[in-house]
Amino acid sequence: MKIAIPKERRADESRVAASPDTVKKFVQLGFEVVVESGAGIGSAYVDQAYRDAGASIAEGEQAALSGADIVLKVQRPLTAEDGNDELAMMKPGAVLIAHLAALQNKAQAEAFATAGITAFAMELLPRITRAQSMDILSSQSNLAGYKAVVEAANAFGKAFPMMMTAAGTIAPARVLVMGAGVAGLQAIATAKRMGAVVHAFDVRPAVKEQVESLGGKFVEVDPEATKDAETSGGYAKEMSEDYKRKQAAKIAEHAGKADVIVTTALIPGKPAPVLITEDHVKSMKPGSVIVDLAVEAGGNCPLSEFGKVVVKHGVTLIGHANFPSRLAVDASALFAKNLLNFLSPLVDKETKTLKFNWDDEILKGTCVARDGKVVHPMLGGA
Repeated sequence: MKIAIPKERRADESRVAASPDTVKKFVQLGFEVVVESGAGIGSAYVDQAYRDAGASIAEGEQAALSGADIVLKVQRPLTAEDGNDELAMMKPGAVLIAHLAALQNKAQAEAFATAGITAFAMELLPRITRAQSMDILSSQSNLAGYKAVVEAANAFGKAFPMMMTAAGTIAPARVLVMGAGVAGLQAIATAKRMGAVVHAFDVRPAVKEQVESLGGKFVEVDPEATKDAETSGGYAKEMSEDYKRKQAAKIAEHAGKADVIVTTALIPGKPAPVLITEDHVKSMKPGSVIVDLAVEAGGNCPLSEFGKVVVKHGVTLIGHANFPSRLAVDASALFAKNLLNFLSPLVDKETKTLKFNWDDEILKGTCVARDGKVVHPMLGGA
């Protein structure tokens, strides 16, 4: 069977779906691997490294995808509306595995079905112990949380740690992290390592212990209201209007004292909740910094601008697109390993082909289209 690794063509994307290490393992499993020339350049993987791992190099995307049984990508393929129809280059019956952003692009699931593609959306992976090594959201969010604090420190005009000098003492920076998921916890850990005083907020009381174990101080709004604030998948639920009012007041209290705010709050399939309002921004000290990791989903702050760094009311708002791609070398290595861990258990050792158990909760949770139909229940499938 042939695995194709095309170059990513969506804007702001430097990652690649396979590393030389994972290519070597795919070859050992019995696959033929074809990598489009230049696919790994943004992640410091040159063509020769892939050749050394056992892959062949194709000149152009059409050559790479032609006849491929499996296509591994970071982001969803381009369509005719995007000006370069990658989906049309894939053969009917091919298996596509990528971050498809399926809940935000439901119409494309129909396109996969019409094209006869068996499509797996890795962002829909169930949050179960067996799937942890396949979890692209965790691996990429971890790096995003780290990078957010580094970007904030770079934009902030003061030092993070307390410094005692002959000329006087520099007070430590105060960092507020909104959302204590994977990205938020890494942001807390990174800011703490850099010497900042860190406070963290999350609607899920269960994360309090994790925040405190990293040296952060947990900000509680209404313990009673948050008893049922977490989905079975470990995500935060949307809260009541009464809770949101109390939350806004608590955030206002802490925002005015913060030097840096990192926001990470996302609700799957919905716009990001607004946590930092314009009034909160106005209350912040001049020179303060906000890094909005939810900007691609509308932002946790309405003043953030996607793909831009802007200054409003004296506060710098960082809204970079695709934070993981800003650490493309490590992000690609982890993403590639996630895909390897997803694909490896599906390989029949005798026939060297894929064998699907459609009753497996991992496959049921990630498959959006197969046999010419949209099959995921969150996309209207059966």
